[in-house]
Amino acid sequence: MPILHDQKVASIAAAVREHVTMRPGERAHVHKGGPRHVVPLPNDRRFQTTPIDVSSLNQVLAIDPNGHTCTAEPGVSFANLISQTLRFGLIPTVVPELEGITIGGAVAGCSVESMSYRYGGFHDSCLEYELIDGTGSARTLSPKRSPELFHMLHGSYGTLGILTRLTFKLVPAMPFVRMEYRKLATLEDFEAEMLRLCESDEFSFIDGIIHGPNQFVLCLGNFVEKAPYTSNYRWLNIYYRSTLNRREDYLTTKDYCFRYDTECHWITKSIPPLEWKPVRLLVGKMLLGSTNLIRWSGRLERLLSLKKRPDVVCDIFVPSRRFTEFFRWYEKEFQFYPLWIVPYRIPEMYPWVAAEHAARMKETLFMDCAVYGMPNNKPSIDYSELLERKTHELDGIKTLISRNHYTEESFWKVYNQENYEAAKKKLDPNGLFPGIFEKLHRV
Repeated sequence: MPILHDQKVASIAAAVREHVTMRPGERAHVHKGGPRHVVPLPNDRRFQTTPIDVSSLNQVLAIDPNGHTCTAEPGVSFANLISQTLRFGLIPTVVPELEGITIGGAVAGCSVESMSYRYGGFHDSCLEYELIDGTGSARTLSPKRSPELFHMLHGSYGTLGILTRLTFKLVPAMPFVRMEYRKLATLEDFEAEMLRLCESDEFSFIDGIIHGPNQFVLCLGNFVEKAPYTSNYRWLNIYYRSTLNRREDYLTTKDYCFRYDTECHWITKSIPPLEWKPVRLLVGKMLLGSTNLIRWSGRLERLLSLKKRPDVVCDIFVPSRRFTEFFRWYEKEFQFYPLWIVPYRIPEMYPWVAAEHAARMKETLFMDCAVYGMPNNKPSIDYSELLERKTHELDGIKTLISRNHYTEESFWKVYNQENYEAAKKKLDPNGLFPGIFEKLHRV
């Protein structure tokens, strides 16, 4: 396997060198194959440049059951990955909730999930990266070797180089997860209990779903060796609804990891028949699941472009001390539910955050507040832009996988221009890949 991997890397590096030589100054983009886990937007031009094909990089290379590490290529999906690591009673520290997300994509976009209150993002578990830079040279980065580049790679959205291999930590797992759903009537109780649990070892998994102004649910899970039953949310039944109706539940560990995949959280809610059991019985296998839903959105791009604006699909991260302030604003201005809440603790401030913005953040515990599928068709209000402005006002930060309204000046007040440009100069001196603002300025 390592020999085959080296052959793949050599081939991709040669393609990069050929592009730089034969088409100097012309941009390229990484073609990984399969659906892209960015929010589909009409007339998206990011993928109209010359592709560098890396679709062959999709293998798990090694699992060390004693050292609790894994080495894999970036195109490995998390569904494939945990099917292999679970054989050894292990899983990654963070498993993003959609089956088709790749480990390379999780690094590029800084994925988090319900163990992030303890472990940070998936990128925080990474020990080493191999990449091909913009000159076609292979490099190995680690916290000890080129730390200034290693810590800039995550959150760079593929603008600094081509990730070709990564090594990351694993943690012990059991075959099943027992879920407990705690219903709370007030925001104050919900927040206090979540913060308390984040400081304890009571649960392995912590996230929350706010179903309405007075319907707060903490979703709390632990691994167990045996289960009296297991629930299935891959076809007829809907997971997010179950959290409001049940007190406890049991899922296989794999089904827990991808409990939101069938609905792509609750995007199916925007097409009500997809939540009707007769419809799910007839066509659910063809339409449900994040991969199917993303593919269909691509096929319907022309129809979706008739909308004044795409629906709001965005994760924003606010310092935990400002979560109450955010929600009070949200329930007044947005009034859209469910709202997914994931506590996320970073080990230390990332170097790609602008120094002044990092100073305003003040802390390392954040609340990921995920707005998925909110209609955005009011002529007088662009809710996507409104959410972006409020996030900045509350000293927060947002993912860049959907619409971004920053001017270049406001963008570099959040992101560290000096550190990014220094990394860009070392890794992509000829500008083979677009800069991060250029690539992600999508309105």
